[in-house]
Amino acid sequence: MSEAVKHAMPVQRATTARPEFVREVTDTGYGVVEKPLGVFETLWGNAGLRKVGVLVFLACLWQAYGLWVNNDLLMPTFTQTVAALWTDVASGRLPAAAAASMKVLLQGYVAGLALAAILTALATASRIGSDLLDVLTAMFNPLPSIALLPLAMIWFGLGDPSIIFVLIHAVLWSVALNTHAGFRGVSPTWRMVGRNYGIGQIGYIWSILIPGAFPSILTGLKIGWAFAWRTLIAAELVFGSSSGGGGLGWYVFENKNSLEIPSVFAGLLTVILLGLVVENLVFRTVERLTVQRWGMQQ
Repeated sequence: MSEAVKHAMPVQRATTARPEFVREVTDTGYGVVEKPLGVFETLWGNAGLRKVGVLVFLACLWQAYGLWVNNDLLMPTFTQTVAALWTDVASGRLPAAAAASMKVLLQGYVAGLALAAILTALATASRIGSDLLDVLTAMFNPLPSIALLPLAMIWFGLGDPSIIFVLIHAVLWSVALNTHAGFRGVSPTWRMVGRNYGIGQIGYIWSILIPGAFPSILTGLKIGWAFAWRTLIAAELVFGSSSGGGGLGWYVFENKNSLEIPSVFAGLLTVILLGLVVENLVFRTVERLTVQRWGMQQ
């Protein structure tokens, strides 16, 4: 066999078994990777308890400042406000005022949502509707709702229709603007998937557009609710001074005229408490069952 052929042939090497390595388990210094949480860590991880702690801190700060001022006409203490709140709740005055305010508020809020849905549907269906919504929002959204109150009193007279009119203005534009912006922000991939599956127009809106835009829709609902609350209390102050009736706004106005300042703060505290209840029991529940469940929000 020639030398060239020998060099071309593959060289077979002797194979030996790889030695086995046995390593001793040593302490890495990381300690326990997972362990049960202590009482403090468990309490601190509860968002509800943290918020309650913030409220307790604010109440203590209020109490301390009231004691420092030492003037009931300027700043009643937290305990004086709670005592006035309890007295007026027991007498039925405060629940009746809160019920009257909530009744009018819900009427205006629902009517505003209905009109916002109509405007958003027109804006989504055509370019003219989109231009109309953009122009109307730019015109009327910066206009404070309470500024329309004198006109509402001329058009509808004294009573609930005038308040409902200004509440609709407070709710309509923020909800319509956020809903339309949410529809325009839906991913094009989602839109193409819906069309490729042959979903009808109603199913396309219900299954693609609304879930994709729901974070913006929910934000608009929250903003509209907050605007409606503020507008309602201001409108009731005016109507209360004119017609001698109303809800929480009139309750605050009446007690201010009587120099019952703890009751004034009790009425304001009721407004705050109702806002906290709606935010944490209604909107937060909807948020947890929708956008958080769908993985669209942390």
